[in-house]
Amino acid sequence: MAHNIDYGNLMHQAMRGLIRTVLKDVETNGLPGAHHFFITFDTTHPEVKIADWLADRYPHEMTVVMQHWYENLEVGEDGFSVTLNFGDSPEPIYIPYDAIKTFVDPSVEFGLRFEAAEDVDEDDEEEDEIPTDEAEDPEAPRSDADVVSLDSFRK
Repeated sequence: MAHNIDYGNLMHQAMRGLIRTVLKDVETNGLPGAHHFFITFDTTHPEVKIADWLADRYPHEMTVVMQHWYENLEVGEDGFSVTLNFGDSPEPIYIPYDAIKTFVDPSVEFGLRFEAAEDVDEDDEEEDEIPTDEAEDPEAPRSDADVVSLDSFRK
């Protein structure tokens, strides 16, 4: 039986762990300096807890901002709860890490995006289908690895 390392799932776990660590620090010390978060999450996730009127208004996904006004941040192993201000109406919400689609801190140009399983599967299928005119030349010299600097992707 073949066994493959599921790098995509492992990366998502690590990224969610990073979010948990960041939020745990904010829970203890508050938001430092100009840091603030835009968190987009799937409102249909079975463990999300939001007010009915928010679920009606955002039936698929919602983006919340943690910046100037938030209260009662409690960070757990599987998710976090926080009270946010929606049009002068404080509302408690609970967001499991598995429901998070994006986590962005624009103050330092940092962001994480989680691909849905069906998006990853479609990408994998596209990568598996290599047209014959793009196939590798067996006579061409081969290198063992291509090294790409991440600095070229930074703004």
